[in-house]
Amino acid sequence: MISSTQTIISLAAFLVPALAQVNCTLKPDYPAPVTSNGWSAQLVYKELDAPRSIVFDSAGNMLVADRSEGIVRLAFEDGGGTCLSVLNSTKVIDNPNLNHGLALSADSRTIYASTSSSVFSWSYDPTTGTVTGANTTLITGMQNGEHVTRTLMMSQSQPGMLVVSRGSGDNLDFSAASTSSGRAQIRAFDVTNITEPLDYSTSGVRLGYGLRNSVGVAEDPSTGGIYSVENSADEVERNGVDIHVNNPGEELNFHGYLNDTTERGNYGYPNCFALWNTSIPDLGDLKVGDQFALNQSTNLNDQYCETQTTAPRLTFQAHTAPLDILFQPNGSEAYVSFHGSWNRDSPIGYSITSLPFAGGNPTLPSDSTNTSNIIIQNPDNKVCPDSCFRPVGLALDGKGRLWFSSDSTGEVWVMERTGVSTGTVGGSGTGGSATSAGAPAASETKAGAGRVSPGFVSVLVVGVAIAFALV
Repeated sequence: MISSTQTIISLAAFLVPALAQVNCTLKPDYPAPVTSNGWSAQLVYKELDAPRSIVFDSAGNMLVADRSEGIVRLAFEDGGGTCLSVLNSTKVIDNPNLNHGLALSADSRTIYASTSSSVFSWSYDPTTGTVTGANTTLITGMQNGEHVTRTLMMSQSQPGMLVVSRGSGDNLDFSAASTSSGRAQIRAFDVTNITEPLDYSTSGVRLGYGLRNSVGVAEDPSTGGIYSVENSADEVERNGVDIHVNNPGEELNFHGYLNDTTERGNYGYPNCFALWNTSIPDLGDLKVGDQFALNQSTNLNDQYCETQTTAPRLTFQAHTAPLDILFQPNGSEAYVSFHGSWNRDSPIGYSITSLPFAGGNPTLPSDSTNTSNIIIQNPDNKVCPDSCFRPVGLALDGKGRLWFSSDSTGEVWVMERTGVSTGTVGGSGTGGSATSAGAPAASETKAGAGRVSPGFVSVLVVGVAIAFALV
């Protein structure tokens, strides 16, 4: 007969490996980003190549579009708060041509991903983290140079409607002024019963054209309204004067609702742009956010831009490069990731910003320059873009924590509200102290220590109860 002592010793030998602490002390290999008061952040994983879009499946695992690699699945060990580590990393889809776009069906049973020319789907089992069968080609005909990402967003208000954003073929791509080009557009497709691939330029519902490179697309869950964040032009002049340092501004655009099949019109590009800095010649009474032309002619001028194109709901600092937008479930707030400038003399961006919303609209006026409610950023942009994080994809998990990817550093981070908010870091916010991301908050474990997983604690309690029951 097995003694009680032997039983407990055997059980302990089984449980001790499971009681390994969660490693939540990862540090970046560059000066750690800082958070605003009211937020904490922690690096969770840094073994990816160039992570772009991220999304959580119904089993709580993260799917990552890892550029030049494919789709990677991360399973986490959760110690609570921002204390998490990656339990395992597996490649779900091995395809080096998948470069950015990623979405899941509402039931997590279908993965959608894109190359520069096509959108594909795979049957997916969120329990096992595997795909079955060959991929299905859904949308084709999107090949062009310069901007190669094809952002995907699956609607929650209109199940089966997949929104696809395609950028322009050049910095100033004048063919994009024609709707038949299919370039610089956002379109929505019903992908529930596709029997053969759809051509991007001639299928679906057009949610707008004249959108130079709207990489971030999101649906307001409170209203079903579709928003995008647009990367505007580089190296521009107005009437022969170089204005590229602070103009044109990046844009937050509204595209209506997916239950309305009316095709949306012209958002300006490549002829009209959103004004950010008003210190340029011959502006008249134009203000921030107004559409302006680079040159003035009889048929194409500032008046044409103001009357014939759709102005943005908000305008952001030029060259900050917004790459994703994500709403809180109640629609009260949207987060925007700013990838940062790539060749500006004074680097700018490299941050995540919070935008307040109410009733499906941003609460800031359209001419506001106070759009930098930054929640995390680099401590010194002078070292960017080479030695800093560059945020891309955004996602919320089942506990309401905000996650983001950083493609330049191959990382995934998690953020959580601490319950104290007294301001923002930098930008044109209200000031306030900064917290080094990766440093534990007061409620977390001391630096250098891990945290025991709550799940493992439950296993221990049950195990001990079984042991004594066997005595």
